[in-house]
Amino acid sequence: MQRRLSQVVMVFLIGVIWRAVPAAADAATVERGKEIYEREKCAMCHSIAGKGNRRYPLDGVGSRLDGEEIRKWIVSPEQMKPGIKKKSYQLPQQDMEALVDYLSSLKE
Repeated sequence: MQRRLSQVVMVFLIGVIWRAVPAAADAATVERGKEIYEREKCAMCHSIAGKGNRRYPLDGVGSRLDGEEIRKWIVSPEQMKPGIKKKSYQLPQQDMEALVDYLSSLKE
């Protein structure tokens, strides 16, 4: 009985740890995305929490758009809104994923 209880507790703890590792990795990716946002000077055209160009705020963008839509706005804005005068950006895949994760984390 004691051994069975120990096994159940062990399985539970492994599950908790297993779930926590991706959350920590996600937090690191989001933080990296924020750094990329700053490095690429996205605030020249956009704002977050009142910081940057207030004409195109990104507050809550993660509540309005999914990751693929955010990616399209970055890579090919013309697909999202024909005739738009927005520059398209090409970033290394890992940078793009981190930036999309960061913007997706901006919820209302």
